Amino acid sequence: MHNAPKPNLEDLPSRAQLRRSSIIAGIGAVALGVMVYIPAELGQDPTGVGTILGLTEMGAIKQELKAEAEADAVLHNDDQSSLMNDILGLFISTAHAQEAWQDTITFTLAPGEFTEIKATMEEGATLFYEWSSEGGRINFDLHAHASGENVTYEKGRGKTVGAGSFETPFAGDHGWFWRNRDDEAVTVTLQLRGDYSAIVRDE
Repeated sequence: MHNAPKPNLEDLPSRAQLRRSSIIAGIGAVALGVMVYIPAELGQDPTGVGTILGLTEMGAIKQELKAEAEADAVLHNDDQSSLMNDILGLFISTAHAQEAWQDTITFTLAPGEFTEIKATMEEGATLFYEWSSEGGRINFDLHAHASGENVTYEKGRGKTVGAGSFETPFAGDHGWFWRNRDDEAVTVTLQLRGDYSAIVRDE
């Protein structure tokens, strides 16, 4: 039987040394967490080290995959009756939306042609719209100007569909300037509903 030699007290670390070592180890663990774990797992890089090491991109991918997995889980946990109810509700909502349009305007522009279609509205009124083009793309400027005031709601180049709403900041004619920059004739169907008193078209 062999007995290990008893260490000298002088060779053992003091309490101050142990405390200092513990503090250093704790600081190192926190630093590793901030510089390595957070970028690699959460896709966030507060120090910039994760980006240099390529860990931030890996963490961002992990977060995207996690979000997709959670979305798939929610989707697959829905029972069939709920899915059928959602589909039925979608059809009903679409039917109501189609019935709710007050005006449907269809026009065709040859290459290079333009037109303006606007709704006469009071201040604070709201207009809902939806449009689509056939045969090509269309440029438009959704705006208004009256009595020295003007506003631009939206502009688009080479578009084929659009939808949305706006509230008027002042009274006047609010609507679209359309221009066909394609090489073929373009037919646009515009649907409107809201607080307007008339539809004005200038060619």
